[in-house]
Amino acid sequence: MELNCSVQSYAWGKVGSDSQVARLAAKACQNFQVSEEQTYAELWMGTHANGPSQLTESGDLLSEYIAKNPEVLGSKIREKFGDQLPYLFKVLSVNKALSIQAHPNKQHAEQLHEERPNIYKDPNHKPEIAVALTDFEGLCGFRPLSEIQNFLKTVPELKSAVGEKADTLISAGENNYQDALKDCFESLMVCDPSVLKKELQTLSSRLSSPSDNTSLLFNTLYSQYPGDVGCFVIYFLNHLRLDPGQAMFLGPNVPHAYLSGDCIECMANSDNVVRAGLTPKLIDVPTLVSMLDYTCAEAESRKFSPSEGSTDTCQEFDPPVPDFAVARYEVPGDANNFSLTKRDSASIILITEGSGKYLASHEVTNKGGLTVVEPFATADISAGSVLFLPSDKVLEVFPEDCPKLVFFQAYCKL
Repeated sequence: MELNCSVQSYAWGKVGSDSQVARLAAKACQNFQVSEEQTYAELWMGTHANGPSQLTESGDLLSEYIAKNPEVLGSKIREKFGDQLPYLFKVLSVNKALSIQAHPNKQHAEQLHEERPNIYKDPNHKPEIAVALTDFEGLCGFRPLSEIQNFLKTVPELKSAVGEKADTLISAGENNYQDALKDCFESLMVCDPSVLKKELQTLSSRLSSPSDNTSLLFNTLYSQYPGDVGCFVIYFLNHLRLDPGQAMFLGPNVPHAYLSGDCIECMANSDNVVRAGLTPKLIDVPTLVSMLDYTCAEAESRKFSPSEGSTDTCQEFDPPVPDFAVARYEVPGDANNFSLTKRDSASIILITEGSGKYLASHEVTNKGGLTVVEPFATADISAGSVLFLPSDKVLEVFPEDCPKLVFFQAYCKL
């Protein structure tokens, strides 16, 4: 069944038709018209109260439909999560960097919610996966130790902001660096605002003609967030570049940020965020410093590979959490038809490229000695079509008038 979805127009989004969100929303959202003056940051597909999806045909909220028909979720979801969809599916179009942040694990989220429910508004964790639609850039996890040490040696403004703790990290070895890294990061986060502002201004002036990628990134972020500690945090974190179809998984306690580009995102239903910079919002330094994973690793290791058994037609990204998985399908335009893998959980499907038709049906059954497939929906699909597929249903697509049909599926792999 087709969904009518919601758009969020945050200030960091891409403008007008440059935004993949806007392009897809033209189909995904009823009565949507693109304004070339407006930012379009996120397309939401799911049951979140701040942007709930509706069934296009009836106008009922998807959440209400699920409440009345909980069996559509599948028995495994209901047993694990109750009678609710455990994930939120999104498209993001990033023009201006989002805040550097991390998310608590489930146990820590429950503790934070109990202690400070006005800040941490739910008891759930918030793992996320991002799959690039266009060239995409982000920050993820701490850089290799040698890279951080080199920056502390060669960027005097950074060392000045970190203070005396920098020397301990510079002399640390691969087997004993994590406490020194934590101390350094904390020193940066509590740096006196006047010192921070002065050192950032000095570095900005010195990097007036940058040639390396990190300096270029600094200048970009400094123009967006002048005086923000996040402009120095980039010297601690890996700068990732994803090609279309590549992914990164953002597990608990891993510092990260989205910098630019368009992506598919799937996340657990939660709003718990602990920020570390590039934001005017609260930075909860004690919570942040105590929770982060201070493991240093190469940038390439932060990319999340498809599961074993994935093919050119279907790549499955199955992160180590029960809340969600994402599959990317690419069906040649000359294929007569293609049947998606049957899932034992409810799923949401977004078409991002191409056109054709779909047929959604119950399982193939035997009636009176005959093999029978009973369709419950068949209709046209194109870029921006969003479908809700109940558990154990079969979805078949038929490409028409396109080089290829590309779509993504969010589901639970329990």
